[in-house]
Amino acid sequence: MVIIWSKPASEDLRLIHQYIAHDSKHYATRVVQDIVNKVENLINLPRLGRAVPEIGEQNVREIAMYSYRIMYELIGDTIYIHGIFHKRRLFKPEDLQR
Repeated sequence: MVIIWSKPASEDLRLIHQYIAHDSKHYATRVVQDIVNKVENLINLPRLGRAVPEIGEQNVREIAMYSYRIMYELIGDTIYIHGIFHKRRLFKPEDLQR
C-alpha cells in the first residue's frame, strides 16, 4: 500500500497546525503528528475507517481523530488522502476534491 496526500489535504493539515498554534505550538505539532500517524496505520489496515455516509461509496472512507474526519479513497494498492474536515463543519460531497 502507498499513501498519497492530495494538495487540499496537505493544506488542511497546515491550517490545522496554524490554528492550534495560536494557543500552543507544542499541542499543534502533537495533533498534526497524531493525524499523520493515524493515516500511516492505513498501510496495514486500509479499511480501518467507515464509508463516508455523504458519499455512499465503499472505497471512499473516513477515520476520526480528535475533532476531525480524515477522508480517503482506496484505489487498488493506493490510499489517497483527500481532506481533513472538522466534525462540526457541514460536509457536502462536493467539498471532497478527488
